[in-house]
Amino acid sequence: MTCDCTELRVACWNLDHNGGSGPMRRLAHRILASYKPHIVFRQELTGAWDHGKRALYEEATALGGLFPFMVAPREGRSRNPTGVMVDPHLFEIVAQTDHDLPWKAICHVQVRLKGCPRTLHLASGHLCHFDPDLRATEARRLTTLADHGRTALMGMDGNSYPHRTADEVSKPLVWAEVEDPVHFQHRTIERNGVRVSDTRPSEILTGGPKAVFTDLAHHAGTVLRQPGALAPTASLKRTDQGPPQRIDWLVATPDWAPALRRVEVIDSEDVRRVTDHALVIATFDLSCVHGILTTAA
Repeated sequence: MTCDCTELRVACWNLDHNGGSGPMRRLAHRILASYKPHIVFRQELTGAWDHGKRALYEEATALGGLFPFMVAPREGRSRNPTGVMVDPHLFEIVAQTDHDLPWKAICHVQVRLKGCPRTLHLASGHLCHFDPDLRATEARRLTTLADHGRTALMGMDGNSYPHRTADEVSKPLVWAEVEDPVHFQHRTIERNGVRVSDTRPSEILTGGPKAVFTDLAHHAGTVLRQPGALAPTASLKRTDQGPPQRIDWLVATPDWAPALRRVEVIDSEDVRRVTDHALVIATFDLSCVHGILTTAA
């Protein structure tokens, strides 16, 4: 992989059960490789730990030789682990310090941009699909990555909804019209005696005047005037859970916002063939990123 000297490209993708069969998985690899990402946040690396992590290394190789990390599957918990992949031409690896949680562990990798002294914390999360309270706990755990003035960049399937609903472009979710009763239980919370969409993880991560993180798609859609950045991401296939919503997020500590150039939501026919989640790509000005990772906290 050759390094683009002007841009840093970051991808977040929930690849349904790791793409399933061989041909579909290889198609997914080609889709992702076409965007030449330098950092990839992956969810549902199903089976990628097996056979000496063969599938993990196959994907990293298909992406041009990225350095791959993933969390180990735990007995009795989710078998769909998270992972992070990093371009070794741009970054030096500092440590892998995963966060264990009751359902899915967070893959947490510390890196340095070559020539820069400051450590960058990268994390791939997949918040619990069935428990709103656990999702809130997972979101609070993710806030620790920004503690003590750290700089962090994260991608996740939030399995919940953005809290600034007026800014979203997705078709409104009307729970009375949602056919799947289990999905209703999993994705709603009670407020003032009424069941409403669970927006707590978004509020915890990116809400309020002292927000810990910036929702990069929201920043692109509202500040950079890129409404396509707010396009829905899932589910691209099911029709019994209401219209697709923006549940796949790239977030960063606020110091990253000035470096953001654009956010794209890739929802092509080929993407829909291999998974039920759109691919999200954020592009940053690399010289600005260099400044972020050179400046002391």
